[in-house]
Amino acid sequence: MQTRQLSDQERFDWLRLSRTPNIGPVTFSQLLARFGNAGAALEALPDLARRTGRKRPLSPPDERSVSNEIERTRKVGGQLLCACEPEYPALLRALDPPPPVLTVIGNVQLLNKPAIAIVGARNASAVGRKISRDLAGALGAAGYTIVSGLARGVDGEAHAASLGTGTVAVLGGGADHIYPPQHEALYHEVAARGAIISESPLGHKATARDFPRRNRIITGLSLGVVVVEAAEKSGSLISARTAGEQGREVMAIPGSPLDPRTEGSNRLIRQGATLVRHAEDVLETLSTLPGMVAGNSYGSLFEDGPDDLSAPPPGEVARVREALSPSPLALDEIARAADISASRCAAILMELEIAGEAYTLPGGLAARAV
Repeated sequence: MQTRQLSDQERFDWLRLSRTPNIGPVTFSQLLARFGNAGAALEALPDLARRTGRKRPLSPPDERSVSNEIERTRKVGGQLLCACEPEYPALLRALDPPPPVLTVIGNVQLLNKPAIAIVGARNASAVGRKISRDLAGALGAAGYTIVSGLARGVDGEAHAASLGTGTVAVLGGGADHIYPPQHEALYHEVAARGAIISESPLGHKATARDFPRRNRIITGLSLGVVVVEAAEKSGSLISARTAGEQGREVMAIPGSPLDPRTEGSNRLIRQGATLVRHAEDVLETLSTLPGMVAGNSYGSLFEDGPDDLSAPPPGEVARVREALSPSPLALDEIARAADISASRCAAILMELEIAGEAYTLPGGLAARAV
């Protein structure tokens, strides 16, 4: 994605398009690549919605709502960063695709400094809490920003220990939504001395579906993630898997085999995660990492410009629709089953998502809407 500063009108259009129902990060990225800019994509949405057979109108938020969000963001001391802008975190921009718009409250410069994510159990043990504090303090002193999710337990300890050196809290709800309520004081400290960021609009209260997106940003901002304590089937294990898919280093603190809070982190080590005992192990691991390569495979499908803006043949649409499953599948697999090119398949999936018949996921996956 080419880096450039957007005008106020362009940023307005980016925000309006990103807040439109059925326009997730993947479809947003495809619309930009196909129509050139967010304003043109907004103008094209009515025709796209009609030809996909969408039963309800696809309505972007009205201009007053978007203006209100921009003004409210300013009033809380925040700013909006679009994925193409220079201040947008470079590692996050390399994701496939990046979150289109971030709300940031606090020190934006922290988002482009080397960062480590520290995550773990909400009901962390006293040992786990101490390890989190020690890790965050030492890694912060070594020049790394500490990224976590402001949750109870490990997250909160990591943030508190790195306030003086730089910490970033990623929220599932809006950047103004303090969750959990017990961390209200910590939230305000992070906002004043570090940074609060969110992909969600202001005022949004987090639901279960928001936390995978939050976790994707936590790991996407970071060179690697350290899992301190994690039970089986915990959110921290999802973060670890996401980090691995993003090419980030996955590290874990070993724990007692008798403590269910460490079953997941111990399993990560058995599966190949780097065992770390203290900050020196983390620093040694990071020193061996190769440079990260930016990429955006969905966007690259359209890098030569729009293919054909006319309606795709009904037969092709029907084959893609038939190939979809409630379980996410790779775009290449869907294209192969539908016997069409990957770029054509991506264009049809975009239209099916707008129609409410499919949804696309970061990483080149898509599924049938149920």
